Amino acid sequence: MSNVRNQTVGRAEADMRLDRWFKTHFPDLAFSRLQKLLRTGQIRVDGGRAKTSQRLEAGQVVRIPPLGEAQEPAEKGDKDWRGSLSAEDAKFVKSLVVYGDDDVLVINKPAGLAVQGGTKTERHLDGMLSALADKGGERPRLVHRLDRDTSGVMMLAKTRAAATRLGDAFKHKETRKIYWAITAGVPDPREGEISMPLGKAGGPGQERMVADPEEGKSAITWYKVIDTAGSRAALVALWPRTGRTHQLRAHMAALEAPIVGDGKYGGKEAFLTGGDFPAQVHLHAREIDIPGSGTRIAAALPEHMLQTLEMLGLDTEDLIEDPFEEWAAPKPPTRKSSSQGTNTQRSGGQRSGAKKSGARKSPAEAAGSNRSGPRKSGPAKPRPTRSSLGKAAKGKSAQAKPSRGKPKGTRGKDGGSKRR
Repeated sequence: MSNVRNQTVGRAEADMRLDRWFKTHFPDLAFSRLQKLLRTGQIRVDGGRAKTSQRLEAGQVVRIPPLGEAQEPAEKGDKDWRGSLSAEDAKFVKSLVVYGDDDVLVINKPAGLAVQGGTKTERHLDGMLSALADKGGERPRLVHRLDRDTSGVMMLAKTRAAATRLGDAFKHKETRKIYWAITAGVPDPREGEISMPLGKAGGPGQERMVADPEEGKSAITWYKVIDTAGSRAALVALWPRTGRTHQLRAHMAALEAPIVGDGKYGGKEAFLTGGDFPAQVHLHAREIDIPGSGTRIAAALPEHMLQTLEMLGLDTEDLIEDPFEEWAAPKPPTRKSSSQGTNTQRSGGQRSGAKKSGARKSPAEAAGSNRSGPRKSGPAKPRPTRSSLGKAAKGKSAQAKPSRGKPKGTRGKDGGSKRR
């Protein structure tokens, strides 16, 4: 038969259903006609008959008969779509890449850039991903998201199979993502676990997450203060154990230490006074582990956070270390009862190892602690036993009981911290 052609299934198309494969390559081919071509054996896979639900494997050969008006493949439209991206945006999104391998790209998303489009949002990351397409025209896929105002690491899947694998890893909480935040005020206690179910409140355009122990979804965050500027502000590491909308922002506000610049949850208390501090939200996705690879990717801090750290004199030297190294993962979280509200817990263990010697570095000098790129991650050590430190009623901030014994860090004369 003339005009019959054979097309090889690409690596990025592995595990794709046959009907989806045809829809991708020949969007004008009606599903009813595809079924007829399959029933009559005109479409074959590796020489054998096939069904619409068959999962394809990389390297298989699909026999494609003449398709008439649907003959033209989708590549033409794809090229036009890629060409609609400005050269400036293409260069911009390529500059965000900090790591790549056969399956994954990792970028450092800037604050202020939306991940996907929406009402009145025309410029967004998803619309730029065509600039990162491989030689075959396969563009990377989103597998998770960050808020518009949050900067930091984001993983992109380069293939359909990688997208499925990474999506499952995020769904089952098998990946690890650490955030850094600068807070207005110092969390009390200085490290622990926040367990506060969250639910939506407010009308259209005014929606926000609030404590909702009765009907809210379970939300758990681990946190640890790294350094403080007296009682004025703190540099805090955050590890969300669940992935609720605005979880970190709502949880830190509940501890009466809102993230700097987050007026939505912290009100006027979220803005530092006494200096020309940047007004942006000071929340950054610092590190992410690529599931199954043992590789941990770090993203450099944005300029507005570096500026605030410099103005406050906060220390970034120790942040090249894993603040949660001794914390092991708990059992899967369960929903709290209505009487529990916000629950804050603290680790009872001490950090092992001596403090590094040498003069304290400024954020600009500590370039090594703010670099982007990969490094190997190791298994978590058993986490010290934690004791409950307090509960709060629905809608109230968390109140922690005083800790016993010496604190893990005290202030020095120069405003820096002394770790014992």
